[in-house]
Amino acid sequence: MSPRKGEKLGIADKRTEGLEEFADCLEAGEDIAQRFNGHKVVLDLEPTPYGPELVKDTRDTLRASQTVFARFLGVSAQTVRAWEQGAQESREMACRFMDEIRSNSKYWQRLRQLVKPKRARP
Repeated sequence: MSPRKGEKLGIADKRTEGLEEFADCLEAGEDIAQRFNGHKVVLDLEPTPYGPELVKDTRDTLRASQTVFARFLGVSAQTVRAWEQGAQESREMACRFMDEIRSNSKYWQRLRQLVKPKRARP
C-alpha cells in the first residue's frame, strides 16, 4: 500500500519496499553489490581455554558456591569440582558462557537473586 502524496513511508513499508527491490534485482540477474550496501560480520567465537584457576576465578566473580555455579552453567557440581581441580577440561559451550560472565560480571552477579533457598522437608 503506497502512502498518499505528502505522507512518509513507515519503517515496515520502507523495509518491504527495499526487500521487493532486492528481489527484483535478483530475479533480473543484476549485480546486487552495485545497487545495495552490504556489511560482512565476522564473529570470533573461539572461547578462552579455562584452566582450574580461571574457572575458580570466574565462579568467585559471582560469589557462588560450586553447586550454585554448576546449576547456573547446567552441569553437575562434580563437574565444576573436576574443572577446578584440573581433572577435567571444561567444554566449549561452558567456556563461552564463562567468557560472557567475565565480560559482563555485574550483569551476571544477579545470580544471587535467582537462588531460592531450599524448603525444609516436613
